[in-house]
Amino acid sequence: MSPRVLSIIGFLAAVGGVFYLSQRGNGSGDTGSSGQGSGGPSKPAAPTEVTEITFLYSTEKKEWVESAAASFQQEHPSIKVNLVGRGSLDSAQGILDGREKPTVWSPADSAVLKMLESDWATEPSRGPLFAKDGEDAPQPLVITPLVFVVWEDRANVLLKAGEGKGVSWKTIHKAVASDQGWPAIGGKADWGFVKLGHTDPTRSNSGLQAMLLATFEYYNKRSGLTVGDLLDPKYQEWIKQLEKGVTKFETSTGTFMTDMVRFGPSKYDIAVVYENLAISQIANAQGRWGNLKVYYPPLTLWSDHPAAVLQASWVTPNQRDAARQWLAYLRSRPVQERALGFGFRPADPAVPIKTGDASNPFTRLAEHGIQVDVPPVAEIPEGPVVRNLLTMWSRVVAANR
Repeated sequence: MSPRVLSIIGFLAAVGGVFYLSQRGNGSGDTGSSGQGSGGPSKPAAPTEVTEITFLYSTEKKEWVESAAASFQQEHPSIKVNLVGRGSLDSAQGILDGREKPTVWSPADSAVLKMLESDWATEPSRGPLFAKDGEDAPQPLVITPLVFVVWEDRANVLLKAGEGKGVSWKTIHKAVASDQGWPAIGGKADWGFVKLGHTDPTRSNSGLQAMLLATFEYYNKRSGLTVGDLLDPKYQEWIKQLEKGVTKFETSTGTFMTDMVRFGPSKYDIAVVYENLAISQIANAQGRWGNLKVYYPPLTLWSDHPAAVLQASWVTPNQRDAARQWLAYLRSRPVQERALGFGFRPADPAVPIKTGDASNPFTRLAEHGIQVDVPPVAEIPEGPVVRNLLTMWSRVVAANR
């Protein structure tokens, strides 16, 4: 055999060897499904199934929720949480109308939840919307009370007029109802009329809470508010006079809190907001228009931000399991501790509010009126009472604007 033929045979043998080895490396041939034994080519790993859930929540807790969702997604790649922020009353109506179909709902407080539960029950064929007990039942995520935010010079006048009883709805009513404006209670004439800010109670939860607290104070009650109370003409006139101080009913608490800081007392003298919003804006006010002070009304209401897995036909078993994991994460101690940084009080009673952290707003902002202890808390009325309060307000106040 000639040297040329031997060279060709050697070349072909080398190519064949390389091809054989490459096929073994790719898992082909007689290597088995794992590439190490018998049978056939290896199979790619099955993709992890992702369960999507929708979390419909009140926008007051947007920053905390978004922060928690980002870390949850990293730890639970098999669950995708779709965040939908809405005003509490708008989202309640959306669920009732069928426009919103969340897996989990978290309004700002239990008053709205009770109202939706009552409205939903008017069609018994749908079954209950919320579980009565167990992990799917409504439970708080974070809590925050309603407060008055007042420019310090105006607050001093209100405190004097309140005769040591603090800033109250009755003192504010006295100032607002008078055609003399601030001078009616000892304020300066150049302050003009008393400018009160709270949201539209038919659109925003903080406005609803404001009306509830004003009503409780009018009747000197802490609980037991009835539909009959709302029908009293003297009470209705009192509410009408109080609302003279509100020039525009915003739909977002954050909007007019920002405007209060941006435009100063030319726009608002007093604002009724959530404590967490006051915490977030106090620092921005310093150096612009003077000091903003926080005052707790004689009787307060908690925004307890309840969250519940809906017992609705559109929620699948897999979504229900995923939703439970999401809520358990929001209620976990590390995430509850993070809520403090956003101005919320953790719902978990094991998480302290007072800490040694210098950035803790409940110690850092004490000089501005932020305090750990709060006044007595009113008992939230049943759904029909809340619904009739909104109806009364629409007839007595909104219809006459």
